[in-house]
Amino acid sequence: MKTPASKPMTVGNRRARPTIRDVARAADVSIGTVSKALNDSGQLSQLTRERIITTAKDLGFRPNDLAKSLHRGQSLTVGLISTDAFGRFSIPIMEGIEECLSDSRIAVFMCNATDDPAKEERHVEHLITKRVDGIIVTARRADKRDEIKRPFDVPVVYVFSQVEHPEACCLLPDDQGGAVLAVRHLAGLGRRRIAHITGPERFEAVRLRRDGYRKALGEFGLSEPKGFYLSGAWSEEWGREAVARLFRPGRKKPDAIFCGSDQIGRGAADGLREIGQSAPETVSLVGFDNWKIVADATRPPLTSIDMNLATLGREGGRRLLDLIAGRPWRGVDRLPCSLIVRESCGGKSR
Repeated sequence: MKTPASKPMTVGNRRARPTIRDVARAADVSIGTVSKALNDSGQLSQLTRERIITTAKDLGFRPNDLAKSLHRGQSLTVGLISTDAFGRFSIPIMEGIEECLSDSRIAVFMCNATDDPAKEERHVEHLITKRVDGIIVTARRADKRDEIKRPFDVPVVYVFSQVEHPEACCLLPDDQGGAVLAVRHLAGLGRRRIAHITGPERFEAVRLRRDGYRKALGEFGLSEPKGFYLSGAWSEEWGREAVARLFRPGRKKPDAIFCGSDQIGRGAADGLREIGQSAPETVSLVGFDNWKIVADATRPPLTSIDMNLATLGREGGRRLLDLIAGRPWRGVDRLPCSLIVRESCGGKSR
């Protein structure tokens, strides 16, 4: 006994996925005619094309994306490989990537490699097997890393990540420029003794932010008193400890502090309260990252430099589309950061 053409077949209690044959049978046309209608090709009347498309929708027919990809040479998928297990940096980057690629109907497969080269290599192999059109690599820090191992010439863009290769395509935030923004803002408020508390110098971002700090001091003719630059851990505890050092009796004290991260900035705010200093009345405070959950919870709320990670992700998606389309680019591009003003230096929260 035949199943009626207008109703999809069932297997047990599970509804079977309708095929192109089911559509052809229900529309009373050939399989080739259905293919032409759904791919908007061939010589068909508009009435016939619309009738077939309506029939396919009624049946719940979805074309085989892999088969279509073989026909057009693209799978409309890309891979995203990250080492950021906490998602602090990769999630806003991924949101930007998806926002960009969704306009081109491209899906993103996300893989977490957690700094494990073997795991990363397996992820790459799986993505290649899925015939992705390109790969984006991101991380929890922007320091140099090894290139991913790929068996075929699949386009790759490194976002918030970089490799040493003349043909590589890397997108990073402008850490030095962000630090310049922070110090210019503090100097513009009339602060003249600006200290810098930051993380470990083995990180490139720390060195770049330090250089931006010193560059901006020079622009305003300001000095860096001995001990005003302090490098330590990425932690609130270090922020508190560094403030205690800066305000030891008998030494010149800062009237502003630029912190290399919001975590350090929150610790610095706590440290200032503990020694009876008030922000922003006696000491203005600026952080880095614009990690909103931390910046808003700081007392007072922390002015911070935003690396614009979603924008970085959108630009990474756009650059990958260029590579897929055969429009080459290479090198390291650094995108500008933004200053988000809150109460810690006398502004209003945003």
